[in-house]
Amino acid sequence: MFKQEEPKKTREYKNKVVQTCLLASKILIENGSELNRVSDTIERIAANAGLDDLHAYVTITGIMISSNDEAGAQISEIEKRNFDLRRIAAVNRLSRDFANHYISIDRFYRVLKKVEKVGLYYPNWLMMISAALISGSITVVFFNDYPDFFITCLVGMLGWVIFTLVSNRVKASFISEFIAAAAIGALSIFAVNIGLGKSIDNIIVGSVMPLVPGVQITNAFRDLISGNLISGPARGIEALICACALGFGVSLSLIWLG
Repeated sequence: MFKQEEPKKTREYKNKVVQTCLLASKILIENGSELNRVSDTIERIAANAGLDDLHAYVTITGIMISSNDEAGAQISEIEKRNFDLRRIAAVNRLSRDFANHYISIDRFYRVLKKVEKVGLYYPNWLMMISAALISGSITVVFFNDYPDFFITCLVGMLGWVIFTLVSNRVKASFISEFIAAAAIGALSIFAVNIGLGKSIDNIIVGSVMPLVPGVQITNAFRDLISGNLISGPARGIEALICACALGFGVSLSLIWLG
């Protein structure tokens, strides 16, 4: 693979570097990356592009990047946050290729635009099966409840489907968490009442596990440990709200139907 030379560092070139850093950091944040990785990626891209005066301010809701007065400052808003490690890996790979001069800054930016629009890595049917197996396995591992394995798989899969359908229509993640948890509670009670299951509690615990915001909690602690006292608590509060929504949804179904 032949190395490519960068053009003269004109205002247009600096502007392209800023746009590339902005897009790369946006993709990372929207797909579940911790902010340390985002800041490090921006610094590496700027250093490899020869821009020592690039400055960035990164939060989980917005990014501001500038390269002195010549290129000006550019801002991007983070409107959604999901988890797709494939996009994060793609940005890291492109950053390394740019550092080794295998791609130009223009090609870097063009490929990032394609990465941003890539569809789901796993098909919906595979994600449904994964949610089912995780739910049933939790019931067996935590409670040694083999009789409820299959019904927990079914309830967990249906809960994941409901969560996905609501998430596609509602931006607030805690609403989809609440509705899915309430549905899981109702389905668990119904399954036990008709004799398909034995323990309502075990079925509920296993079925809600795919919806627990574990990655958000992990990223919140990583941001706090790295000294980011803005994004760390923000991620933590977001995870806490989602966890409370799960609890309220299950409690509502137990109060009304239990």
